[in-house]
Amino acid sequence: MDRIREVTPADVPAVVGLVRELAEYEKELASCHLTEEQLTAALFGPAAALFGHVAEVDGQVVGCALWFLNFSTWRGVHGIYLEDLYVQPQHRGGGLGRALLARLAAVCVERGYARLEWSVLDWNAPSIGFYRSIGAASMDEWTTFRLDGDALAALGGQRASSSTPIAHARDGSLISSRNVATT
Repeated sequence: MDRIREVTPADVPAVVGLVRELAEYEKELASCHLTEEQLTAALFGPAAALFGHVAEVDGQVVGCALWFLNFSTWRGVHGIYLEDLYVQPQHRGGGLGRALLARLAAVCVERGYARLEWSVLDWNAPSIGFYRSIGAASMDEWTTFRLDGDALAALGGQRASSSTPIAHARDGSLISSRNVATT
C-alpha cells in the first residue's frame, strides 16, 4: 500500500539514503555530506527549521520531500521552499512524486501560504516536463546566486558597518541587539 506521511525519527536513515541517491543522480555525490545526526537535528532538534514527508510502498520509504518555510515580502505571508524531492527510480511513474507535491500544496492551502517553490537542474528534462504537467511555472527571468566555501567565509568574515550591534545566542546563532534582553 502506498502512502504519504510526515517524516519520523525512525525514517532518518532511509531519508539520508534517498538524499545520497538524489546527489548521485545529480552527479554531485561527492558534495553530499549529510549525516543522520545532522538531519535528525534539522528535523527534530530544539531549533528545527526543516520539515519532511516520505512516500511509502509496502512499509518501505521510497521517496521524500524535504522543505522549509520562506517568506514573500510582496504577499506578506510564508511559502514553502522544497529543498529535495526524490522518488527511487523503480517507484517512479506511479504517482508518488505527484502525491508528495500535492501534500505540500495542501499544507500551503491549509496554512494560507502564498506559494510552493523549488529549483530543478536545467538538464533534468523528465522532471521539468513533470513539473509543467502539474501547472508549475518556470521562473526563467530569475537567476539563482549562492555564496559558499571561501566566498562565504570571506564575506562573512567582514563586519558590516551598522548601528545595530551583533550578538550571539547560546546556540551560536546570530541575533541583533534589538532581540537581546538586557539586565
